[in-house]
Amino acid sequence: MITSEFSTLDASGVEQIKAEGRARLDMSSGSLQKSAVRVDDTSYGPEINTQGSGKIQLSIVGPSGEVTGQTDRIRFKTTDASPDFSEVTYFLTADSPEDLFAQIREGVKKYGIDSADAERWITSAGQDASGTSDYSLTSGTSTGLSVNYDIRFDGSKDTQVIIVHVSPSA
Repeated sequence: MITSEFSTLDASGVEQIKAEGRARLDMSSGSLQKSAVRVDDTSYGPEINTQGSGKIQLSIVGPSGEVTGQTDRIRFKTTDASPDFSEVTYFLTADSPEDLFAQIREGVKKYGIDSADAERWITSAGQDASGTSDYSLTSGTSTGLSVNYDIRFDGSKDTQVIIVHVSPSA
């Protein structure tokens, strides 16, 4: 059943997400069903992109918690034969290495991302603040969903990126 509490991904739903700057998705059953967001089973879903016009406050309700973030890009992974989306991907940005490290530590606390793995990466990146690193942290599952932080660090750039992959827990 579709309620006004959750966003839809049909054309009018995407426009509403962009206009209001917020999206709330229901993965409380462990997956995001296409029918629940008003797209047909053959749809690949939209890419929601608000780069240059503000961020979206994203909330994904899981079986035992919520995944939240401010982002300007949301993507959906599926096939044209699947009744659900196998993954929701969004992008977090940080204006400094310190801000990036703080966001990673917040993910450890909120989603159960492996703390030792995160701290090893932070220590390594902190020792070479002008270096580059592409690294995927061990996923956290405390929300009942698998939350993966895929880090794109380049110390020579002003903005650092975490690609967040949210999928059903195995």
